[in-house]
Amino acid sequence: MSLETAWLGVLGLMLAGYFVLGGYDYGVQMLHPFLGGPREDQQAERSGQNPALDAIAPFFLGNEVWLVAFAGVMFGAFPHLEGNLLSGLYPLLVAILAGLVLGNAAVQLRRRSRGAGARRVWDALVVVGGALPAVCWGLVVGLLLHGVPRRADGTFHVGFGEVFHPFVLACGTTVLLLFAAHGAAFVAVRATEPELVDKARQLGGRLIAVSAAAGLIALLLTLFGEGAHMTNRTTSVILAAAVFAAYGAAWWSLSTGNHVRAFVSTCLATALPVLLLGAGQYPYLLITKAGHGLHIDDAVTDHETLKILSVFGVFIVPTILAYQAWSWWAFRGRTGRRHLSYF
Repeated sequence: MSLETAWLGVLGLMLAGYFVLGGYDYGVQMLHPFLGGPREDQQAERSGQNPALDAIAPFFLGNEVWLVAFAGVMFGAFPHLEGNLLSGLYPLLVAILAGLVLGNAAVQLRRRSRGAGARRVWDALVVVGGALPAVCWGLVVGLLLHGVPRRADGTFHVGFGEVFHPFVLACGTTVLLLFAAHGAAFVAVRATEPELVDKARQLGGRLIAVSAAAGLIALLLTLFGEGAHMTNRTTSVILAAAVFAAYGAAWWSLSTGNHVRAFVSTCLATALPVLLLGAGQYPYLLITKAGHGLHIDDAVTDHETLKILSVFGVFIVPTILAYQAWSWWAFRGRTGRRHLSYF
């Protein structure tokens, strides 16, 4: 395997890790008003504690390390992709960053607010801070799958017509609902209150079903020539089938009360679209509707720089993986009342 392909794999790993770990953060943020604890005492209510947000408390900011790592790999190993991607998707990427800042600030400040009225404002901003990045990432995935228009000078440009294409909107809706279902599955795994676990299980099952329906619309549009444009069609069909299989496994697991298996299934469902983008369009990183685009050889940096980056990558990538493994091990099990001091 060439260094170029290896670094493309690292880039995909960082983005998939961010979708899986950041995805349930966004999902819990979106759902937290509907997942309030049924037996919170008066002191907890006055202090603004929320059991759904408590579930993500130990991981909340740490999960965004994967986004930083993804950006670092793209800047270092694929500078020409970075230039084209940022310029072409600038409004969506700004909206994602705005949602991240807004959500992080709202989650931190809601518990410090005094009065129910002020807390309701922060609660609404927490929801927006989760929904905005989720739907924008879905639109980005939809745009990349559908094909990004290329100008005569070789640059890529995205206009309102491309963003509001039915296929792209279907992808945005699919990812938004999938992240919400992913967050519900995470709460079902982490929470201790039986009523809260049952509420998260039922809500997650409904969200999985609606997300799958939106994904089916995107698939039908593709079959009629108005959807994804892929280079490797056989690989794409296999990966698309795997996504829907993960949906089915998540829905069945939630229906039968196997919350761990449901969460693993939603993890797969959130990670597989990244693999679909990489493997389905290889050797292109940005593709047009005509089936051509930015080739990996044109996007990657020079070979000597890749060798230098590989020396650092051998240490940095395992460090990120080890940190994540330690974080999950340190805060394993259900939350109970152990982490209420966070939020």
